[in-house]
Amino acid sequence: MALATPEIEALLGELISAQQNRLRLLAGRIAPHLTEEDLLQPHDHDAIAGHPDFQFEDGILAGYLAVRAALRASR
Repeated sequence: MALATPEIEALLGELISAQQNRLRLLAGRIAPHLTEEDLLQPHDHDAIAGHPDFQFEDGILAGYLAVRAALRASR
């Protein structure tokens, strides 16, 4: 049985993109001085690394990425 169907891959891609956008917007509200490049390593910046809302949303993204990795590994 194939776990990672094209539909599931597409849905996960949409969820990941939406969550990344959500994190960018949240980081911009928390620390507007950060650049897009800074957000590639968000935990290097105290302003967002310690913010509970950012941590929560980043955890959701990590979960989506873990699911995608697990499905791809199951092939």
